Amino acid sequence: MDTPGRAWLWRSWRMMTPTITRWAVPSVHDPALALTGRDGPVLATPNLRVHALPLGVSNAYLVESAQGVILVDAGLPLCEEIILARLAALGRNDLQLIVITHAHVDHYGSAAAVRRATGAAIAVHHADAADMAAGRTRLGSIRAWGWTQPTLPLMEPLLRVEPTDADLLLNEGPLPGALGLDARIVHLPGHTPGSCALLVEGQYAFIGDLISTNGAAHVQRSYAQDWRQVAASVEKLRGCRPAQSFPGHGPAGLTGATLAKLALDGPARRAACQNMA
Repeated sequence: MDTPGRAWLWRSWRMMTPTITRWAVPSVHDPALALTGRDGPVLATPNLRVHALPLGVSNAYLVESAQGVILVDAGLPLCEEIILARLAALGRNDLQLIVITHAHVDHYGSAAAVRRATGAAIAVHHADAADMAAGRTRLGSIRAWGWTQPTLPLMEPLLRVEPTDADLLLNEGPLPGALGLDARIVHLPGHTPGSCALLVEGQYAFIGDLISTNGAAHVQRSYAQDWRQVAASVEKLRGCRPAQSFPGHGPAGLTGATLAKLALDGPARRAACQNMA
């Protein structure tokens, strides 16, 4: 299939996916936490504004400060037009940094294209950098294929994953080039070796795929490199006590109260129980 045809099919599939997901997995969340259907930001404080970008199968976020903009995750390939259009609508031409929460293609797939368009640097945890540079997505131990099994064969011919070198290799600690924000990287391995969260102002966490809000909020239960690490990472995130968390998948954010009482289930729960035995 030629490139224009592939792009048209992928864009059509991407536009249908949120509707299919809402039908198959109805939202059970407080409308005040919704990430979709808003004209303005999903969070606004004196120091920052956060805009959610639903990109079909995953979420990305624009974090605005007075000194520039940070993009958290970048969706699958061919999502760059949505990201660039939102930046233009906000009147921002100062995207400085693209933080990738983990090296799966539905989170870094458009990062290289956004970098070419804006000059923004791409940052990823050093433990995931090699996979992103090779254009790989390692799923690890697969508990449940869910929607992936029927849709992956349809998606793969439409996608050309661009190997993406990082400009910055991240570690636990303060985020380099944080644009005047109090921002730090929290390493949350398990889903991938380098999975991490971006914690801003000590209160707002962008958590990648550790927790999803598709359906009821739940801990990662489909794919992981290490389920024991997934369980430990949930406890580590709880220890950060974020007031609000923004997931890589799902139509809503999570409050601190929801995170505090969220139970482990599936393989992460079994792995935690084995650690206690």
